[in-house]
Amino acid sequence: MQAAANAFYNVYGALPRRGSLPDATGRMRYAAVLSPRLNRMLNEAQAAQVRFDAKVKGAAPPLIEGDIFTSMFEGATGWQVGDCTGDAKTARCPVTLTHTPPAHAAAGQKPAQWHDILVLIRTDTGWKVDDVVYDAGLAFGNTGTLSGMLKMVVAQAPA
Repeated sequence: MQAAANAFYNVYGALPRRGSLPDATGRMRYAAVLSPRLNRMLNEAQAAQVRFDAKVKGAAPPLIEGDIFTSMFEGATGWQVGDCTGDAKTARCPVTLTHTPPAHAAAGQKPAQWHDILVLIRTDTGWKVDDVVYDAGLAFGNTGTLSGMLKMVVAQAPA
């Protein structure tokens, strides 16, 4: 479980955070560490975003802005996976995340620290991330779950 959670963050850390749904290359890299259900939801959300973009022709912002894999809009620059707990089928892994502003950020901006929870499931190919529970309670952060946010995107731009 712990190795699967760390593998997810290895992919997360290696990809640029553009502040929205991952592009095709990003989704391909995440595919190895995400459950089939979460991979399908990411693809459905991306298809919904494409439909929405075609409809509004650039006259509206994307359906999702900000980092989708953490509670914080800007995303994490560091993480520490805690002890995972669960059974033979599902697990929850608490994660301590940090965001350190870039050196050129406004003076006095301090690093932020918060906690999220990775939900993992056991698949035929091992443990995979099946959801993220946004647990930070940040004023401008994500709330609920990643899967809930992806369902909302699909509902806003139905096929």
